Amino acid sequence: MANHNNFHDLPYFIHISQQTASLLRLQMSSPSIHPQFRSKAVCTLNCRHCTTVICNRGMKAILLGDTRVELFSTDVPPFRVQLVEKDYMTRNCRCRIRDVACLGCGNVIGYHVTRPCERCLDSCNNGHFWMFLSDGVSAKERLDSTGML
Repeated sequence: MANHNNFHDLPYFIHISQQTASLLRLQMSSPSIHPQFRSKAVCTLNCRHCTTVICNRGMKAILLGDTRVELFSTDVPPFRVQLVEKDYMTRNCRCRIRDVACLGCGNVIGYHVTRPCERCLDSCNNGHFWMFLSDGVSAKERLDSTGML
């Protein structure tokens, strides 16, 4: 029996890839992705606890349920995180989410929307389903809206 807690376990990554592929298909076909999101700066995100590079395609975002909460998001599955624990529901909608932890140090640094609800998919969104808390990651601007550093 395979140990699915080991991040090197290939079937685990295949499972995540299939789940993420269906979400990517949803976001690519979503007419509600607003053009303003295309003009945002792209950031490299690092874990604040151990400086591991989490992803190279982050974007500054705000939490729709509480616009005072700043975070970072990406539409591409990050390469140095793992889903932890079980899915849970948010208070503001029917989305199912799961915490993500840095593979470098194990700290929880954000969450992944594993199953977005209809209301959220129909509202104006950027198609990003991987969210990182600003106290969990640091960001360095990689590209601006013109593609320049």
